[in-house]
Amino acid sequence: MSLSINAAFDGGNIICKSCDNPSDIRLDIRKDKDSDFYQWFYFRLSGARGVPCRLVIENAAGAAYPGGWSDYQTCMSTDRETWTRVPTIYENGELIITHTPETDAVYYAYFAPFSMERHHEMIAAVQDHEGVRVDMLGTTLDGQPLDCIRIGEPHTDKKPLWVIARQHPGETMAEWWMEGFIDRLLDLDDPVTRQLRARASLNIISNMNPDGSARGHLRTNAAGINLNREWDKASLEKSPEVFHTLAAMHETGVFLALDVHGDEALPYNFIAGSEGVPGFSDEDDARLQAYKAALVHASPDFQTRHGYPRNAPGKANLAIAGNALNAAFGCLAMTLEMPFKDNADMPDPLSGWSPERCRHLGRANVDAMLDAVSRTG
Repeated sequence: MSLSINAAFDGGNIICKSCDNPSDIRLDIRKDKDSDFYQWFYFRLSGARGVPCRLVIENAAGAAYPGGWSDYQTCMSTDRETWTRVPTIYENGELIITHTPETDAVYYAYFAPFSMERHHEMIAAVQDHEGVRVDMLGTTLDGQPLDCIRIGEPHTDKKPLWVIARQHPGETMAEWWMEGFIDRLLDLDDPVTRQLRARASLNIISNMNPDGSARGHLRTNAAGINLNREWDKASLEKSPEVFHTLAAMHETGVFLALDVHGDEALPYNFIAGSEGVPGFSDEDDARLQAYKAALVHASPDFQTRHGYPRNAPGKANLAIAGNALNAAFGCLAMTLEMPFKDNADMPDPLSGWSPERCRHLGRANVDAMLDAVSRTG
């Protein structure tokens, strides 16, 4: 069997330049459509069972965040369910993967992929649970549904919480996080879940960017637009995903907003707040610090020592979701970041930061949200 490289599937991304020689397979990552962003890759190598392979991504230096390649290890799977890490080095501007496949077909990815099929299965499954409905807020530029999971009817005595993920489609850890978060919210035997659902209504968009996800983009939608720079200018023509989400948020109001992401470079889980928004108060900061403290208590995988620097007062970019929502609603608005690499505080050499650990961190946020809601009576 001859060697072959293929990425013609949901979320796939690679350009095969040559694969005649298993010790020198040459690849490029394809740019997002109508954009210069690229870093996400996901492809299948076939015909190399038992053959030592060296796969070279030649254009790694031009990726969106080349600093993210340092100490990075590629994700690998034979069944697309269990993902482990394989030796990877970054040198002379190239990302070099070395691996000897044990099967005829093996998959490599920047992080464990979360397919659109898995997304649709999750959306379909939640409808069978008590007190849950799915609203289609609108459609994307490619005509895909933008689904919002609603848990609990909004009432004047319930706090409206909004949780969104995967504005950047290549940050698949965000939807793995959602699986754990949603799974816990559906468990009515969990007393924390029961208390949170009694005090809050939850509005959850587990994938803000279906088009970019299906296309294998890193950061943009079908029009090459970075959705997390559209919250001050969303339009149906360029960013309907944000446009429809904002319209729904204005209908319910927002008490707490959490936007879930992944960070290419930092090997930690952390939260970025909206400190630089004009009018950000001491009370706002107290709510932010309390949420982070509650999450530290709930999950040893979360920490507060490492993260992004605080924006200077009044200097926040209001095109970013967390900043825009704090400015518009006066709510506790945060961006949660997870690593593409591993959690340096609790490393796992086999799997690195993994779907399973994402799910656990998602579950832990239920505790932090109950704490936030409970502080207001």
